[in-house]
Amino acid sequence: MTICLKERFGYFLNNRWLVFVAAMWIQICAGIVYLFGSISPVIKISLNYNQKQIARLIVAKDLGYSLGFLAATLCEIFPLWAALLVGAIQNFIGYGWIWLVVTRRTAPLPLWAMCILIFVGTNGETYFNTATLVSCVGNFPKSRGPVVGILKGFAGLGGAILTQIYAVIHSPDHASLIFMIAVAPAMVIIALMFIIRPVGGHRQVRPSDGLSFSFVYSICLLLASYLMGVMLVEDFIDVSQNVIIIFTAILFVILIIPIVIPIYLSFTQEPRVVQEEEALLSQSGDQGPGRSEHGDGQEIIFSEAEEEKPKGVDLLPALEKQKRIAQLKVRLAEGAVRINRRRGPCMGEDFTLVQALIKADFWLMFFSLLFGSGSSLTVIDNLGQMSQSFGYDNTHVFVSMISIWNFLGRIGSGYFSEIIVRDNAYPRHAALAIAQVVMAFGHFFFAMGWPGAMYIGTLLVGLGHGTHWAVVPAAASELFGLKNFGCVYNFLTISTPVGSLVFSGLIASSIYDMEAEKQAQQPRERRLMASVLTRFLNMDEPLKCEGTICFFLTSLIMSGICIIAAVLSMILVYRTKTVYANLYGRSRM
Repeated sequence: MTICLKERFGYFLNNRWLVFVAAMWIQICAGIVYLFGSISPVIKISLNYNQKQIARLIVAKDLGYSLGFLAATLCEIFPLWAALLVGAIQNFIGYGWIWLVVTRRTAPLPLWAMCILIFVGTNGETYFNTATLVSCVGNFPKSRGPVVGILKGFAGLGGAILTQIYAVIHSPDHASLIFMIAVAPAMVIIALMFIIRPVGGHRQVRPSDGLSFSFVYSICLLLASYLMGVMLVEDFIDVSQNVIIIFTAILFVILIIPIVIPIYLSFTQEPRVVQEEEALLSQSGDQGPGRSEHGDGQEIIFSEAEEEKPKGVDLLPALEKQKRIAQLKVRLAEGAVRINRRRGPCMGEDFTLVQALIKADFWLMFFSLLFGSGSSLTVIDNLGQMSQSFGYDNTHVFVSMISIWNFLGRIGSGYFSEIIVRDNAYPRHAALAIAQVVMAFGHFFFAMGWPGAMYIGTLLVGLGHGTHWAVVPAAASELFGLKNFGCVYNFLTISTPVGSLVFSGLIASSIYDMEAEKQAQQPRERRLMASVLTRFLNMDEPLKCEGTICFFLTSLIMSGICIIAAVLSMILVYRTKTVYANLYGRSRM
């Protein structure tokens, strides 16, 4: 049967895979938070800031990236395109104003105003994160692990991708990177914001999904390998500008390749047949994990009616039997309503944020994320100083490497946690517990300072950090439902700046300064000469520590914290085994 091109194009625009591919591209813009290390030197030099003032900007950045309650609320009230537009405006105003200040096109602002601007600009990314996750988790409720892992993976790799794009500009004015950060996300969002939305007939699993996800995974691996190779070549070889342009053009081709999936599905399948299948599947009521409370209640009431009916009912005539069973169902339904009103939703149903906050499972997830992600952020925030203390000069190599491992951790954990859930109906946090133990070994390698410890530690901690951001969002949607997923997820992300503040801002920095002060004990004459020179040059020279001792104690503490996080994750696994058996056990039968 011949299908007109207009109908094919309409099916393409309403294809959930088109939404997913567009979300992947938008998530690259959500990764601009990882570029702060590249723009902070420009801000520091231009505004004559010291390191303490830059640290305050870092705190504002982390808070802006984590506080997404407004984004979650807007995603529930307004269309997702409106939330994306608000995020793009915030990003443009925040970073655009910073660019004006840094380039002296407007009057200088006090530090507190700069903190507000960096908060507003970075907070725009929460709209990108929330809108893409809410739409795609809703469109693929039976493939949450791969969906979340891939989307969060592109966010983690966004810094490396944008850095490579910026290399093409080759501007001597390094402040132009801030301009690109302000303008590029706004252009991408305006181009794609109407595509990001829930689409109809999306709850079923199609035979093509497995092959499509495998194709996306292969593209992700190709992208990570390509970026790693390009970074190493550009770091160790002086390549020409033409070669950089070719590298970037190939990068764009790799990023565009996934659009092949919705094109193929839209122009090779029969749309009418697909729509008929969707209608039948939607009528069947098989909604999978996160099914509505009403649907679950009907199944429970039916099973209870079968168990509670009197023994003699089966001997009655058919009409009388149906009448008795109907009366029994009404009484059971009334009782179920009273129970639900008294107790609230059960795990696996839709929770409000207030209802989730009184659940022990929610706080187990929160503190597991705080300890695990907080310890890995301690490494990420101090990776430059760590590599210098180990004697490495090219610190940016390890920064690029950990972003690649972070990306692969998100992609891989999304895939393997889905196997744990789908094939075994076992809690997803089991994968997170394994990753946190792996991270503990990574911190231990940092503490020991063995040859190659920086490479091995960066690998293990990067993979573990990425795992958190693939497992936690998917698990939160499974345990607390999709209806208020945005609010629940954004509250969980508050653990990130809290962990960074405690572990990096207090523990790591205090121990580093203590060891640096010990090393600073030198002959009195040398101390006086250094003091006079520093005052003469008006320099605020920070203390510098050298050797593996600088982060020895910190790394051991972080290793122990990862073990605590793994224990909390396993407690959550034990408590939610029944929930996952109910959510996924039926699909295996």
